[in-house]
Amino acid sequence: MRFLADAMVGRLAKWLRALGYDTLYHRDGDDKALLATAAAEGRVLLTRDTRLPRASLPAGSLLIQSDRVEDQLREVLRAYDLRPAAPGTRCLRCNMPLAPLPREAAAGRVPDFVLTRHAAFRTCPACRRVYWPGTHRTRMAEVLARLCG
Repeated sequence: MRFLADAMVGRLAKWLRALGYDTLYHRDGDDKALLATAAAEGRVLLTRDTRLPRASLPAGSLLIQSDRVEDQLREVLRAYDLRPAAPGTRCLRCNMPLAPLPREAAAGRVPDFVLTRHAAFRTCPACRRVYWPGTHRTRMAEVLARLCG
């Protein structure tokens, strides 16, 4: 499933990416462009914008009710009966699939203490951000356990 999140649910977009879902984030407020992108790419539109006419929303779109990101994520997971797809495989910043990064290649791109404590790294081929399984991953897993059971 591929998503398109509007400017009102940016943190939700990041969480869906963390779960492995292809999720574009539309920052600008141009509703026509938002709707056109969703239709052209066959993406499920996620929004909190009650001003968008419901008739103009692409089929399968979801009007998010909550303003809390955990509740928003719960809404999406329930609405589409989803489980984590492939956690840790997409860039949280730009949505690109991550590529494995050899430990030696991570040298100079991550803090030295991280390099000494971790063996597995991934990188975004677009923005070159480097990821590793740090303590944030444990906290994310706890949130997901609460949401997904």
